[in-house]
Amino acid sequence: MRRPSLVSIKQRLRQSLPHWAVLIREHRRLHGELPNIIWPVTFSEKILCRNLFDRRPLLTQIADKAAVRSYVESRLGAQMLPQLYHLTRRPESIPFDTLPDRFVVKPTHGSGWYELVTDKSTLDRAALVETCSAWLKRSYYEETGEIVYKDIRPRILVEQFIDDGGGNAASDYKLFVFDGRVEFIYVVTERLTRYKRRLYTPAWKKLDVRLESDDVDGDAPRPPHLDDMIAAAETLGRDWDFIRTDFYDTPEQLYVGELTMTPGGGRFRFHPKEFDRYLGTLWKRRRSGVERNPIDPSDFRKQPA
Repeated sequence: MRRPSLVSIKQRLRQSLPHWAVLIREHRRLHGELPNIIWPVTFSEKILCRNLFDRRPLLTQIADKAAVRSYVESRLGAQMLPQLYHLTRRPESIPFDTLPDRFVVKPTHGSGWYELVTDKSTLDRAALVETCSAWLKRSYYEETGEIVYKDIRPRILVEQFIDDGGGNAASDYKLFVFDGRVEFIYVVTERLTRYKRRLYTPAWKKLDVRLESDDVDGDAPRPPHLDDMIAAAETLGRDWDFIRTDFYDTPEQLYVGELTMTPGGGRFRFHPKEFDRYLGTLWKRRRSGVERNPIDPSDFRKQPA
């Protein structure tokens, strides 16, 4: 009889633990210390606490890639959304013949699961249908413990491919909004290849802070509709203590990508670590009546990882 491997033993142990215990253990492993879930201080701790204790149904609507569209439309209008081509529980029903040459396919109940189809003529349709079927059988909640995904109805969404005007996938701009105010932006470039990040202030000054991915080489160009993007993000975030709003910006138009209440599940590690604590001070700080100053790029210097 073959003995179970160390990896399988760890997997079984993880599956036997309640989600709250797994999340706390992962936080300790990633951040090097036990989280303070009674009086959270850092941004990561506050994301964790939202995961553990916040059960508002609206958080589930925002995490649902299909249901969030009505939320965005009610605040900004339908013109801010990529065109929706198809929504289904049956991947084999995707109308490939009538779809444009480029499109995006993703499930409604996960994060980071997607297929960017850039040339329909070379697409292996059967393989894509198989991928979609596999997505529908997975539970992002069971895999990550992020409660906002638990009650989302699994479906497959097919929508417009947004390019940068040159045929490539548009850069992704992720705006962190605290109490209705954009505090910083990180841009994601080369989404089809290396997935590189760079952090900026709302005035498009580069922050000397990084996440765990490679930095963008040099400076990322200022998005063409930055002011409109910030205004839209603050409209979407006006009723929240914290929300992340994602956009694609093209020479012609600005689009909302998605909204996120628990980015990374609190697993992102900022370098230097002090930036995590600084973001924690922004969460709910305005409600205490204390004014805050905008982030200054000189406040944070790169430290060894």
